[in-house]
Amino acid sequence: MQRLGTFKKIDPVAPHPPLPRYFDKAEDRRGFVSGIFDTTAAHYDWINKVMSFGTGVRYRKDALERAGIGAGMRVLDVCMGSGQVSRAAVGLVGEHGWVCGLDASINMLREARSCVSIPITQAFVEKLPVANESFDAITMGYALRHVADLRETFAEYRRVLRPGGRLLVLEFTRPSSRIMFMLARFYLRRVVPAFARLKGRDARTLMEYFWDTIENCVPPEVILEAMVDVGFAEPKRSGQIELFSEYLAVRD
Repeated sequence: MQRLGTFKKIDPVAPHPPLPRYFDKAEDRRGFVSGIFDTTAAHYDWINKVMSFGTGVRYRKDALERAGIGAGMRVLDVCMGSGQVSRAAVGLVGEHGWVCGLDASINMLREARSCVSIPITQAFVEKLPVANESFDAITMGYALRHVADLRETFAEYRRVLRPGGRLLVLEFTRPSSRIMFMLARFYLRRVVPAFARLKGRDARTLMEYFWDTIENCVPPEVILEAMVDVGFAEPKRSGQIELFSEYLAVRD
């Protein structure tokens, strides 16, 4: 099976450059990311509730509804983490729909089992263990900054979506206004890691890395262009405030 379908291999696009504080070379990214999520999995939901003031679960559900995910659909939740997006999807697709999830972190998958009862698999998004045209929708919550190559990732998503299938990527975006950027940096780079430190040094490191990937991430235009490069037609970005992006693309 040729994973990129009819699309020729094109230059990779990383979501951000190597960050020397955490890893020096691009090929070291996967090991660092999997390791830091494995060691902090037990505290991840607590940190997220602190960071979002408890609004994260509702926001995810609303975003899935805006993307058109509903009754009877087959949904693949990639980089599912502790299962918050998956849980929202289960409630939307109903008894005639089906949701499954995957993540590279085995400890995150263990945490997800306590949150939502769906089939789950340990896997990387660049090589999905899924047949062609298997799903009506793919969801990805706040993990695009952790992949190695945007184009390779989006090509895999397109491969496993059925014609007309929807891709929804929720992600943080570096604010363009100086005031919003300074506020976001203070809160996400200083305040949240300080609270996360209550759960250990690795938890603080995770949240510092969290902000550093936001600050150094490619702009939305590059993400949308990578979607177009692999064959998604007219992807769109929206969001309620500048810090949060919802990328929606439809497979032709």
